[in-house]
Amino acid sequence: MNISKDLVAASATPLVLAILDEGENYGYAIQKLVRELSGGELEWADGMLYPLLHRMERNGYIEASWGKSETGRRRKYYRLNDNGRKELASQKQQWQVVNSTLRGIRLASVDMAPQAI
Repeated sequence: MNISKDLVAASATPLVLAILDEGENYGYAIQKLVRELSGGELEWADGMLYPLLHRMERNGYIEASWGKSETGRRRKYYRLNDNGRKELASQKQQWQVVNSTLRGIRLASVDMAPQAI
């Protein structure tokens, strides 16, 4: 399946917020987790993820700090803050509306199908 760039972009913020709601994480691990959870359908490039993380930091949803990996290499870790949790709740509500609307269309189309006489 080829997921459109528009849908990838629209879903990126709530996905990152949800991942960080589970605990502190770093960019590459976030990319890897999204790829695994989507069965390889969502492939995020560095050029998409890191500007998103920086924007979320500027918007006050996440905080970042430098740490070290197991190999001693410097790595930037991101964590969700209270504003980010509020934004995640809002994003989830918005996606639930979209999801229920899509489901409603499917149910409505079944109900509106021409009846055989």
